[in-house]
Amino acid sequence: MKKDKIVVFPIIIKPTNDSKIKYTVNVPDLDRDTQGKSIVEAIDMGKDLIGTMSLVEDLPKSNTKIPKTKDDEIATLVTVNISAYKRKNDERVVKKTVTIPNYLNEEGKAAGLNFSAILSEGIKAKIGIE
Repeated sequence: MKKDKIVVFPIIIKPTNDSKIKYTVNVPDLDRDTQGKSIVEAIDMGKDLIGTMSLVEDLPKSNTKIPKTKDDEIATLVTVNISAYKRKNDERVVKKTVTIPNYLNEEGKAAGLNFSAILSEGIKAKIGIE
């Protein structure tokens, strides 16, 4: 089994004057910003930004150097399991063959049901995914 790819990048968290968005988050290695309402959310949003960028472009090599900051800024390192992030956000569809009673098939078609959507929703509910 292939080992998961985990990356490390510094983020810089800076308070804002906005009462709704309390912090901005910069990922210097990606030259991208995001925001959060608390320090915890800011860190999570920084991780999510890194994960999201991994879906659309190749990331640079991990960087463990913490950048210099101003007095009101916080710099920290975050880790992101890119492999797990990609698995969780993989929206490709896979064809599955299922067997259901004919009467359910006929009633479902007559009602205009989307069998794939119902199956997906049922599986998500069964395993506790939103």
